[in-house]
Amino acid sequence: MITGIYLSILTFVYITLSARTITARKQTKIAVGAGESKKLLRASRAHANFAEYVPLTIILLFAIEYLGGNGYFLHIAGALLVLGRVVHAYGISQLKEQLNFRVFGMLCTFICMALSSCYLLYLSLIN
Repeated sequence: MITGIYLSILTFVYITLSARTITARKQTKIAVGAGESKKLLRASRAHANFAEYVPLTIILLFAIEYLGGNGYFLHIAGALLVLGRVVHAYGISQLKEQLNFRVFGMLCTFICMALSSCYLLYLSLIN
């Protein structure tokens, strides 16, 4: 299962983002919210943004695979999703704004989602 490869990789990224948020919470002693800590705010937003986009996109990839979609497409889309999420997380985590990384990461994510949605619609209509 191709989707499983990317789901596994993304799970490790999610664990890393979670650990960074937990570490920032321990350092700032802020249990809920971000208080005045920019570091905690950025860590928690990187974590939350990842959690907002990855589940739907993985479901799209799984559905494509379930309907017999092209393996090359799945690898390209999966790699694009991983690249986009890692680059975006890096950009948003920096205390000094790294907007170019955030934009590139979101662009990769949106391209993956849009192409996957179109391909899934096509596969759904022909099956």
